[in-house]
Amino acid sequence: MPTCSRFRLCVFVPILFVALSLVPEAPAQQNFEAVQIEVVDVAPGVLMLVGQGGNIGVSYGVNGVFLVDDQFAPLTEKILAAVRTVSDAPVRFVLNTHWHGDHTGGNEPLGAQGALIVAHENVRERMSVEQFFELTQRRVPAAAEGALPVITFTDAMTFHWNDDEIHVFHTARAHTDGDAIVHFRNANVVHMGDTYFNGMYPFIDVGTGGTIDGMIAVADSVLAFSDEDTKIIPGHGPISDSSELLAYRTMLDAVRSRVADMLAQGATQEEVVGAKLTQDLDAEWGGGFMDPDTWIGLVYSSLQRD
Repeated sequence: MPTCSRFRLCVFVPILFVALSLVPEAPAQQNFEAVQIEVVDVAPGVLMLVGQGGNIGVSYGVNGVFLVDDQFAPLTEKILAAVRTVSDAPVRFVLNTHWHGDHTGGNEPLGAQGALIVAHENVRERMSVEQFFELTQRRVPAAAEGALPVITFTDAMTFHWNDDEIHVFHTARAHTDGDAIVHFRNANVVHMGDTYFNGMYPFIDVGTGGTIDGMIAVADSVLAFSDEDTKIIPGHGPISDSSELLAYRTMLDAVRSRVADMLAQGATQEEVVGAKLTQDLDAEWGGGFMDPDTWIGLVYSSLQRD
């Protein structure tokens, strides 16, 4: 491993595990046989599926099945079996919330079965060519042609589907540069992809356009149209609501302010990480994917580049 700061990943085991779960090579390195797909009832006609990787959203009804993300290819049959507990209809659309492999790994097998893959235009661009994954200092090869989105959008689009208006909109430079938020308007459900890690410090893919400011902005955007009854599907973590999203947004802003203050004083990344700025937050937020030092490094890198 090259000489590096803690953010540049002299990698700790927990961070390496999650990093591998985010890249397309992960299926070759993981055993999916024991993975069970949990079906969570969210609202009439809307499910959340929890397995290995990003949470999946499901709209089912008279028009067929609409998926938001699809985890990994080896889990496709298990995912379809979970969908069949509520609907025998085919999967007609798959909407990718961003380019990472734990959200797009099922694109190719589902596309081969007739599903149309939809994503922001930056998702197709990133999947079409090799990417460099800074978290693990690894190169991610281009996806197969059959895994690429066949429908892309720039700002927003709406599916009139299963007696709902499924409004999809791009949020600039948050988790990545190609994030999509999915609002099931009639069901009052939002799928936020990896712009929201419920109950834990999030991963910001700074190397592919992610920023702390964008993460805060998208939380504000969703909170603006949510109410106390809104159900929120995070990219990772349990089903959520607007009060939990507000707590998450407050945490993001607090960490950003602390890091920005030290950055303005000329502190290096090592000094900022060493200051242990999140000690008062770690008990509540530090038990997930990102250890506190790596999380602080991501925020520093985001602010330093911008």
